[in-house]
Amino acid sequence: MEELNLGLADLPYTGLGVKRKYRLTNTTDFKRVRRFGKSFAHPLVVLIIQPNPLAITRFGISAGRSAGNAVRRNRIKRRIREIIRPLIPRIQTGWDVIILARSTTAQAEYHEIKSAIEELLIKAKLINNQNVQ
Repeated sequence: MEELNLGLADLPYTGLGVKRKYRLTNTTDFKRVRRFGKSFAHPLVVLIIQPNPLAITRFGISAGRSAGNAVRRNRIKRRIREIIRPLIPRIQTGWDVIILARSTTAQAEYHEIKSAIEELLIKAKLINNQNVQ
């Protein structure tokens, strides 16, 4: 039987979440974006962006101790990654993006966090209004 190739390797995400190549994991990259990037604030999250020379946009997610204990911080980061995952194909390439969770993020509903992130991406001009569903 012939195998069907759907090109799933080219998608920015799989059923398991955001692929590693779309994640900002290096400490020096985090520091560079934090130091030189442009920030956009919302009561739930802060978005910091910095151009990169790559053909992809990478995301880093951080939740400090003010967001709660380790279980809460990890839950916040999983929720934010899940919000970002379907948006990746519509986001402009060539950016490093850090999303910082604030202490109020832990109590917020999923749809509130999603609308906050979409609002900040629009404000940063990484996506436009027509691309948001």
